[in-house]
Amino acid sequence: MRVVSVGQAVFAATMITLGILGLIKSDFAPIWHGMPKGMPAQEALDYVCALVSLACGIGLLWPRTAALAARVLLAYLLAWALLFKARFIFLHPTVEVAYQSCGQNAVIVAGAWVLYAWFAADWDRRWLGFATGDKGVRIARVLYGLALIAFGLSHFVYLNLTAPLVPAWLPWHTAWAYFTGSAYLAAGAAVLVGVYARLAAALSALQMGLFIFLVWLPIAVAGKMSAFNWGELVITCALTAAAWVVADSYRGIPWLAVGKR
Repeated sequence: MRVVSVGQAVFAATMITLGILGLIKSDFAPIWHGMPKGMPAQEALDYVCALVSLACGIGLLWPRTAALAARVLLAYLLAWALLFKARFIFLHPTVEVAYQSCGQNAVIVAGAWVLYAWFAADWDRRWLGFATGDKGVRIARVLYGLALIAFGLSHFVYLNLTAPLVPAWLPWHTAWAYFTGSAYLAAGAAVLVGVYARLAAALSALQMGLFIFLVWLPIAVAGKMSAFNWGELVITCALTAAAWVVADSYRGIPWLAVGKR
């Protein structure tokens, strides 16, 4: 029976937090937005999603229920991404924010998929073998790599929104925006082709985490957080937790390995 890893615990805690926040204020986390306007029972669905996130997060912390929790969470996150997020790419194929939004969900799906591949029960390995074990982990890594590329492109397309977020004490805000965007692109390519993939996954997770401490927390301490900023802080925490799990999936692989996808 697989023990709870640090990355798994952080991811589970994040799902629990998202669930609690969703129950308090159903539309708090914009990562769950995307339902068509006019869709019936939207508020009820919001609360159902919050309960699923809460229950699965708790389940991931207990080895006896981790397999079931990972299965349900992956199915729920994947369904949400396909039904409510992917449609934006078809509706607006030339608008980069559609890819960025899908990328955010893809990172969280990737984290859940790694956990599902790890904890897959006999039934899963028998009927869904393509999604378990090394094959499942590979799928998760591909999703993660594609998401990183979407993040990198957004830094260039929306430079006017990214550069102002660089901390005031750092010089050359535009240069830092270009650098972080380039880092995401390089990390995404490394994960997809399997060149220094472990290092790329770890550094990209670190970069997401640094956004929390260098961008959002200083704004919060200064009392300048808008509703949008709070939502972005929640998203960044969720992305960092999921990225941590993906980085954990490379454990045992050399940091500078080539051809290890």
